[in-house]
Formats: sequence, structure tokens, C-alpha cells
Amino acid sequence: MRIFKVYLSFIVIFGFLAIVAFNQQEVVIRIKGGMPAIPVALPKFIIHSDNPKIIKAAKEIHDVLKADLKFSRVFELVPEEFYSYIKLLDPNNILFKDWESIQSNVLIVGEVSSSKDNKLIFTGSVYDVRSGRFIFGKKYRGSSNLVRLIAHKMADEMMKAFGEKPVFTSKIVFVSDRDGNPEIYMMDYDGYNQIRLTFNDVIDTLPALSPDRTKVAYTSYRRANPDLFVFHIYTGKTIPISTKGANYAPSWSPDGKKLVFCSSRSGNHEIYIVDEDGKNLRRLTFNKAIDTSPDWSPTGREIVFTSDRSGSPQLYIMDAEGTNVRKISYGGTYHDSPSWSPNGDKIAYVSRVENRFDIYVLDLRTNEIFKLTENNARNENPSWSPDGRHIVYSSNVSGTIQIYITDYDGKNTRVLTSKGNNKMPDWSY
Repeated sequence: MRIFKVYLSFIVIFGFLAIVAFNQQEVVIRIKGGMPAIPVALPKFIIHSDNPKIIKAAKEIHDVLKADLKFSRVFELVPEEFYSYIKLLDPNNILFKDWESIQSNVLIVGEVSSSKDNKLIFTGSVYDVRSGRFIFGKKYRGSSNLVRLIAHKMADEMMKAFGEKPVFTSKIVFVSDRDGNPEIYMMDYDGYNQIRLTFNDVIDTLPALSPDRTKVAYTSYRRANPDLFVFHIYTGKTIPISTKGANYAPSWSPDGKKLVFCSSRSGNHEIYIVDEDGKNLRRLTFNKAIDTSPDWSPTGREIVFTSDRSGSPQLYIMDAEGTNVRKISYGGTYHDSPSWSPNGDKIAYVSRVENRFDIYVLDLRTNEIFKLTENNARNENPSWSPDGRHIVYSSNVSGTIQIYITDYDGKNTRVLTSKGNNKMPDWSY
């Protein structure tokens, strides 16, 4: 019954939020990497209600949207104190010269009201300040407990309008022992709404969230063996994928139709590929070394993995058919857990130096390596955000193992979990 309640909550959250696009023509403005962040003005929302719940919800939507935009590294918020220098916002007569005078390039106008059945209605309108041009608008209608989702969806629309990949409604799956046993959990990108997905008396570990966020592949010891399963979040159905030998480290293909994983079913740890329903199993690697930790490229044409075929764990890339294997890491005695960025130009991984485990990023275009963490702790399991600007990972820097998130350059690090030990995060894109 507990599991049924989890599925029902997903259906409620995603099934009863109405989204209406304005009739005006939407404009997509594309930005290029390396450009400075876009200054955005986000004044307080205009509230057309005296209902305390609506007023509270309006503030929360504003706060969450503000946090999302600040997190993005695409936008920067105009300081709120600048708003006191100009006239109050009138949505029917926007004085764009005023907003330009406080150095904003984009203006978000938010209005909140309630329907006859006491549902929350949020309308967001986005303008280019210099031209006074309408960029896009969205209207959301839902219950007051959906305010965070409403804000995240509006923030995602901002990303898409400026040619960026949406990130704020994405999910992170991870392993936690907070309830006494290692199980699979899922949370929002910012650590909110943490829910448990599996309920077993055995170890469930190494989760991978499908691109459409409806399925989780993971290793479970429910049959006294490390078997690979796929769990369907919305139906509760669990499908065995590989139950012969030890099966670990699944990774979804970009189209969500296949899984690549490590298995010892042949007597040695090799890389295999299989359909999402467990059919058409095919072996990709054939050698006496241990091949493990595969991760698909965003194009679906290549796979990065770890192998000790050269004597120590190093990183290799091969074509998705198992051919054209080439080594991409050199030096050091331990490189593992590679994670391919959604743009395809970088790979995050773990390296051990003097018994310290840190996250590194390899730029495939320049072969430059950037050290992401350096805190005398064990930092592991990196996974990229959908837009490639952030990385989630686990660390014991606080004493217990927790999940952290940081920007691609190691800035703005923050912890997402606190209860129990939490590890092996996977951020779906």
C-alpha cells in the first residue's frame, strides 16, 4: 500500500497542473557558451486575491523561481533594491525605459489569482526590455501544493526561450539507508520532495533514471544475487533484466530503449547491452580484464567505460557496437565512474590520488583536465545536469555520505541530503 501511495502522488502532481500558453507568438533567443549571464528583473508578483493561501503561494512561487534563475548560470537577477529607483510595475502600462535604467535585459511579470473553485492561477509574462517585445507567456492552474512545480516549470520555459535545455523539473535518483536499509529514492534537482521508490529488506543500489523519468534501472539483491531490474515508477511494475552472474552499473541509451551494464555472467566482468525489457542481450567486450561502469554518449553512438586492461583502472571509449576501443585517460592508478556530459564534449570521472577520491572533468576537445573537488574527502559518482552546467555527486566531507551539487567549475557547491547516508546519484537528462 505504501508503494501505491507513491505512484498516486506522481499522478496527482503531474496530472492536475494545467498549463496554458499565450496566443502571442513566442520568440526563441539563443545564447552561446561563454557569454555573460543575462540580467533579469523579477519584481514581486501582482496578487489579485485576498486569500491568505493564495498570497502565501504567490510568495513561494516567486522565491522558488528566483532560486532557479540564480542557480542556472544563464541568468543573473537584478538586485531587488534597484526596483525602488523606478515606478511600481503596472502590467497594463510597462515603462520599459525604467527597467532598462536599472540594467535589466529581461523582465518577468507575474500575476497570481484564484479560480472559482479556489485553484491557484499563475500567469507569467516575459519581455525583452530594450525592444519592449513580448518573448513568451505561460499560465498555470493547480492546487496550492503544486507551487514549487509551477515555479520550476516557469523556470524551464525561461531556459527553453533562450535556447537552453530545461533543468528545473528534472529528477535525481539515489541510494539512501535513512530507513535502515539501502533503497532507491528520488528527489527534485534542488533536493526537495525526496521520496522512496523501492521497499525491500535487501540492498537496492546503483540506480539509473531513464531519459523520460518513468523508469529506474538498478541492482537488487532480492534474489540473493546482484541482479539487474527495471522499475516502472508510475505503474509499480518491476522487470528482471539480467539475473545471471553479478550485474551492475546500468546506463540508459539517450532514446531510453536500451541499457548498457556490467555483468560477470560469462565468468568475467564485461560490458553488455540489452533492450529495456531484457531482450536482445549482447556482449560488447571480450578480454580477461575487468570492464565496468559504462555510460552512453548523448549521441548514442559511443560508450565510455572503465577497464584495467592496461594494468590499472583507466577510461576507455568504444563505439556502441563494441568496436574502435581507445584509451582516453593517462597517468594515475585509478580512474572510474565516467559520466558523459549532455553536450558530449566532457566526461566527469573519479580519480584516486594518494588515497583521496576526487571528481575530475576531462575536456574531450582539448584533453584538458579540471579538478572539480578538493576537500580531503571521498568524492564519487558524478552525474551531469540536463544542461551540462552542474554536476551531482556523493561525498563524506561532512562525516556521513551525502549528495552534493556543484557548478561545472566547482563553484556554488551545496548539499541536497542530510538524513542517513546517501550516495550513487544519477541525474536524468
